[in-house]
Amino acid sequence: MTTESRPTLPMASTGCSCCAPSTTDDREVSAPPTAELSTRTVSYGVEGMTCGHCVGTVIEAIRSLEGVEDVRIDLQAGGVSTATVTGSPTSAAVRIAIEDAGYSLARS
Repeated sequence: MTTESRPTLPMASTGCSCCAPSTTDDREVSAPPTAELSTRTVSYGVEGMTCGHCVGTVIEAIRSLEGVEDVRIDLQAGGVSTATVTGSPTSAAVRIAIEDAGYSLARS
């Protein structure tokens, strides 16, 4: 049996925002009552994610939104990661979920 060497992941003490205290307020976002939403796939640039725990936190926040069918994240630790959301949530709802999780959308 061989011993595999794995790189050490950064710890929360290095400034990982998923483990930092939250300072967000309670906000609600809902779709217009008469608007019919369709399934689509939209990608968002997300800043501040540094580890797998960060990815899990953002995925959980986005999946909790009504209409989300799938969420995939391509982590770029310390850079701009890509969150690809399939379903019918509004962009505003996704933005708020990401911000409430402790991260921010990348400026376009």
